[in-house]
Amino acid sequence: MASIVKERAAWNGARFRPKDAGGHYESWFCRGNHPTRPLAFWIRYTVFVPKGRPEAACGERWAVYFDGERSEITAAKDEVPIERCGFVPDGLHVTIGDAVLTDGHLVGAVGALRWDLRYTGDAPPLLLLPRAFYDRGFPKAKAVVGTPHAVYSGRLQIDGTELEIEGWPGSHNHNWGSKHTDHYAWGQVSGFDDAPDAFLECSTARVRIGPVWTPWLTLIVLRVDGTEYALNGLGRALRARGRFDYFDWRFASTQAGVSIEGHISAPRDAFVGLPYRNPPGGTKTCLNSKLAACELTLKVGGATRTLRSASRAAFEILTDATDHGVRVLEP
Repeated sequence: MASIVKERAAWNGARFRPKDAGGHYESWFCRGNHPTRPLAFWIRYTVFVPKGRPEAACGERWAVYFDGERSEITAAKDEVPIERCGFVPDGLHVTIGDAVLTDGHLVGAVGALRWDLRYTGDAPPLLLLPRAFYDRGFPKAKAVVGTPHAVYSGRLQIDGTELEIEGWPGSHNHNWGSKHTDHYAWGQVSGFDDAPDAFLECSTARVRIGPVWTPWLTLIVLRVDGTEYALNGLGRALRARGRFDYFDWRFASTQAGVSIEGHISAPRDAFVGLPYRNPPGGTKTCLNSKLAACELTLKVGGATRTLRSASRAAFEILTDATDHGVRVLEP
């Protein structure tokens, strides 16, 4: 466990450098789902630096509560001067105003949402990209699951109503870069209904290099029964299949006798639109749900296994489009 704690600290450390003029965004987010009911939270601590203007850096606090039983989503965001923010390069200690996130504890408030939550987890960090890509310029956006299979407890307050959180499975995550990926679908499942030890992280994405779009790239990492299946090499990602629209995504990949095929979907009213400012300029829209369904088929040799989650999959789409019909939070 000591080695896992050390590894987690290395991956969770801030990449933000106050005087860097290249543009930067960096987020640490926590998410959790009720074990059986369609209820979920997503809380995000962010530093944003516009390209060429490091003096304009600021911190952001985001929080969303998804109530699938009432078809209600409560979402809020605010900004905090960088002078009231704090980050460390060698571990997890993030301060955005009076909201604080450390390894195992987060406390804060924004809008109608307040939280005081603790989480535990002894799984090693999960890398969506091959290890070597985290030291390269491409892709410009990096993502790590610092604590897969996090388990949350504590209190969450929504519009003055307090909700006890006890044993909610989820994850703690860290992502950063000089530019948001241009167009992507991202998914995650922390424990399937019929396989609580399984963890899925996946993405289908493309980026624009000048006037040219790259082909679709699909990355899949699945941990189940003590084995990690990492179908995430660049060549494999190019050969994999992955297509999504509003609000349905299908993907598939094979490698060395292993085949993974998945389907993630959610109704329109399970999404909220979040405005993500891009360091080079402009704003992307993240269509965000934490109540999606996922069905995954794993084939290894001659054995086939199907994993299902009725409402505990994370599903996000980053887009420039405006015809999705989802309510977008005010910037």
